Amino acid sequence: MVFTERKSLGTAQVSIRIQALAAAVSVVAAVALPQILHVVGAGFGLGSTLGEMLLPMHLPVILVGLLAGPWAGAAAGFLAPLVSFGLTAMPGRAMLPFIVIELCVYGLAAGLLRTSSTPNLGKVVIVQISGRAIRAAAILLAVMVLGVSSIPVSIIWTSISVGVFGLALQWVLIPAILRWVVKQDVR
Repeated sequence: MVFTERKSLGTAQVSIRIQALAAAVSVVAAVALPQILHVVGAGFGLGSTLGEMLLPMHLPVILVGLLAGPWAGAAAGFLAPLVSFGLTAMPGRAMLPFIVIELCVYGLAAGLLRTSSTPNLGKVVIVQISGRAIRAAAILLAVMVLGVSSIPVSIIWTSISVGVFGLALQWVLIPAILRWVVKQDVR
């Protein structure tokens, strides 16, 4: 049994085995989805723009945190960009540490909010703000304190403005997926 008798994900217990499996599936999805969007984007002459707009790595990481808890979410968020980089050289080397931090925070924050009575849309927004804020702080620290010159500080605003459609898409998809999971009464 994956979830307890209650029809809510918030109070359901998830076994360690299921958390590990969920994290692994999330990593696979977080690696595969950007590749699919890059192929589609190339077909339309957009290159990697679709991936930058739709934020495909974020969706499975946030979902696994909300469904399986903070450890599964944090593990998926930490591993997904590293596995993707190892297999596809994406994300780029300069941005890799910041994306690892951001996705790890997404997964952890989503998992910590899993048992919260906050509506699912609210959880998604809180997770998005948390991840983007920590990523911005890490970039500022790297540039201003450590003197990293390969990353412009303007990337903070650019990634938000380019990815706004993907953020909005998460507002629709994640609550809908969570409602569907609850309706399935997974046991």
